[in-house]
Amino acid sequence: MSPQAGTRAGEKPAPLRGTAITARVGLALGVAVAVCFVTGLISHFIQHPQPWFFWPTRPVWLYRLTQGLHVISGIAAIPLIVVKLWSVWPKLFERPVIGGFVRQLERASILVLVGAMLFQLSTGIMNIAQWYAFEFFFTTSHYAMAYVAAGAVLVHIAVKLPVIRRALGEPLEQPSGELPGVPGLSRGLTRRTVLRGTWLAVAVATVATAGQTVPLLRKVSVLAPRTGQGPQGVPVNRSAIAAGVLRTARSPQYRLTVTDGAVSRAFTLEDLQAMPQVTHRLPIACVEGWSVDAEWTGAVLADLLATVGASPDSDVRMISLEPPGPYSRTTLPARHVRDSQTLIALRLNGEALDLDHGYPCRLIAPTRPGVLQTKWLSRIEVVP
Repeated sequence: MSPQAGTRAGEKPAPLRGTAITARVGLALGVAVAVCFVTGLISHFIQHPQPWFFWPTRPVWLYRLTQGLHVISGIAAIPLIVVKLWSVWPKLFERPVIGGFVRQLERASILVLVGAMLFQLSTGIMNIAQWYAFEFFFTTSHYAMAYVAAGAVLVHIAVKLPVIRRALGEPLEQPSGELPGVPGLSRGLTRRTVLRGTWLAVAVATVATAGQTVPLLRKVSVLAPRTGQGPQGVPVNRSAIAAGVLRTARSPQYRLTVTDGAVSRAFTLEDLQAMPQVTHRLPIACVEGWSVDAEWTGAVLADLLATVGASPDSDVRMISLEPPGPYSRTTLPARHVRDSQTLIALRLNGEALDLDHGYPCRLIAPTRPGVLQTKWLSRIEVVP
């Protein structure tokens, strides 16, 4: 059989690789990388706020959207980068290997870009699966390497822009690749087939994993690491055992201390339950991409602060019973403090909080990453 079905004897098949394929797949990859980069920066600055950064409290599902897009675009980039590398593979070994300045810049940008992308995608997938087979702190390394990848993409685009523009204007198939008398019908496997296969791979990868973010896809997202199941219908990232709070969270001497300067008040669980209780349906969305809607019941944080005469216009520090660690204390911005849907939650989906969900009480606020929704609260301090 000939190398390509439908090709006449002695006739060379139309090549599948080429700039037409590379440019189109590269364009899609560029969009995926841009979405991933921007949404990743959003998540970073929510967790490490800067004076100039503003993050609203509405709509309440905003972080669920941005972080879902971050993970989905990252997964979608995997088949795209594989096909893009395949399409240019022979050219990577063309001579001269070094060449002039422009060629050196192009080769250097490709080397950095491929290395940075493989690092970002592989460690990102490992983070989604919560498999940390590396010694470095994921979020710091992922954030730093994002700038390396973005810079390499910009340099690569700048160097290859004339080629990209020309390739996007060219027809996808070569005229010699069509069957006589049947316009548009090419012999065997064609570039158009390769592109369709690429888009299909992207769609399958997306649908197979997006169910952890999009509830409607949960039944078909066979590769989603989170199914939406867990105690009280909400998944758990960090259990009470892992946090080391089993004894202190269950202690009869438990108190939640609220302080504003020299003014301080300690609340038992019964005190918190005696306060006016409100219920809101809010999503909890984690940095790994999973999110779940749930009904949270508890006291409004602003009401709790009012008991010590604190203004809701100040930032507030949330401190967990957990031993000191990266997320054992978080700072809640004033715009979230004064939001009426920011709660010190005592109940989840109509039941008392499960120990793994933060019993005896936890923070739940709109548009916040799950890692900042402090569980097992011990102290609430108004930041001077």
